[in-house]
Amino acid sequence: MLSLQDWLERLESRGRGHIDLGLYRCVAVAQSLGLCGASGGVELPFAVAVVGGTNGKGSTCALMAAMAIESGYRVSVYSSPHLLQFEERLTLNGGLSEASDWARAMSLVEAAETASGHTLTYFEFVTLAAIQMVKEAAPDLAIFEVGLGGRLDAVNILQSDVAVLTSIDLDHQAYLGDTREKIGWEKAHIARPGRPLVVGDPMPPQTVLQVAQEVGADVWLFGRDFNYQGDRQQWSWSGRSSRRNALAYPALRGVNQLLNASAALAALAALHQRLPITQGGVRQGLALASLPGRFQVLAGRPSVVLDVAHNPHAAGALASNLDQMGFFPQTVAVVGLLADKDATAVFERLISRVDAWCLAGLSGPEVGARARSAQELADVLQALVAAQPSGGRPGLGPAPVFLFPSPKEALEKAASLVEASDRIVVFGSFHTVAAVWDDAHRIGLAPHAPDAH
Repeated sequence: MLSLQDWLERLESRGRGHIDLGLYRCVAVAQSLGLCGASGGVELPFAVAVVGGTNGKGSTCALMAAMAIESGYRVSVYSSPHLLQFEERLTLNGGLSEASDWARAMSLVEAAETASGHTLTYFEFVTLAAIQMVKEAAPDLAIFEVGLGGRLDAVNILQSDVAVLTSIDLDHQAYLGDTREKIGWEKAHIARPGRPLVVGDPMPPQTVLQVAQEVGADVWLFGRDFNYQGDRQQWSWSGRSSRRNALAYPALRGVNQLLNASAALAALAALHQRLPITQGGVRQGLALASLPGRFQVLAGRPSVVLDVAHNPHAAGALASNLDQMGFFPQTVAVVGLLADKDATAVFERLISRVDAWCLAGLSGPEVGARARSAQELADVLQALVAAQPSGGRPGLGPAPVFLFPSPKEALEKAASLVEASDRIVVFGSFHTVAAVWDDAHRIGLAPHAPDAH
């Protein structure tokens, strides 16, 4: 039997970044796998939650899973992309899936693919393999994160018991549309008739509500059906028929984590009849939830922040989170973005907060046609600087810009520019954060940190 690495090399030939939205291929292959029920979609004999949105999906999945696990349930989470290793894409009770299980599931998908006469994209193939693995694992709760959009995403072949929409903002405009209304319409199609649709965006596009009404979903709106309030020490959540009082803040850092936690609690409340969540489970889950690369502040000095913020909305959240960290004499940014991302809007959110830019090129087979050089990023940044008074930094002038062929080299330069009291922020693509992972964890321990002497 082929190993997981063999399968991944075979799948690479399909183009990891190739996107061909549509459900007909997935449905046909899922039928060959025996996954589909009378509805025509994939029906699993346990609770299924589907989580979509622009940003916050990963955090919401992690929070839901942690609270359910700490309440005594077996929970699987399917998400993408992975950060460091492929097996991260499917976890069971927080542990990584096994490479051998992936390889076996992929062999089943390929056989079903042949029988159906359809050829899947990389993401479709991986998603069906994950669904097959989850079916065999039979958890109490299976959480699936939508890859792109909603209506035509492979995950949308699932008949879910609850769907969650986090934020709705601009990303993947070439596929989803160039307005929040168009994007909201695409994403809202994860709603199911008579099933809860938890909308965590405080100001959802009207199209989300229109689609939900047409589908006949049971809409849970933030501010109407659930909400939160808090002070510096603790926060409380209230839903349709339950409350969670005196909660500690989530271990996940960032200005949007209470919104994500609120949506996660609403989704779990909607599943209460099947999976009652204990107060202790909520408290422990909030304290233990983790998600690498999402406003992750590493221990040591200088301070190093890792964040896979790669669209304007996420960059805005990163800017707010940086503002709340306190004073740093200097902030140096290491940035690498793929070619299909709105670099101008990303830089706009952060330009006033950065004292030096170390721009990194992204290339290679895992990036493919989405490669973007450091020079291309520099051209975008310099055009933005030229169009703003004082280069976007009133009273300071434009920040220096350094160009490098890879994130690793960009991080090395950033480390040479800072003192122990300064801050390095690595952000952009998952590929950017993954490329510097080990080196970033070492920076705070040498040569500045006290325990390094």
